[in-house]
Amino acid sequence: MAVAIRLTRQGSKDRPYYKIVVTDSRARRDGRFIEQVGSYDPMKEGINYTIDLAKVDSWISKGAQPSETVASIIDKTRKQG
Repeated sequence: MAVAIRLTRQGSKDRPYYKIVVTDSRARRDGRFIEQVGSYDPMKEGINYTIDLAKVDSWISKGAQPSETVASIIDKTRKQG
């Protein structure tokens, strides 16, 4: 099973909100996921994301592949602290 770390869309029309989830790469974008590891709110100013780096590192060590957007969020979080 190929595992991906990617965004799943939540929120209403014109007010997107995303969860950062670990999921089977063949699953639908907003379908079933294995675990939620963070969130991303593009409508919010300043720091608009949260992520649990311990969980992300654990999944990456098991072979999960982050999407481009999630990889950039991970990099930003690592640079912060």
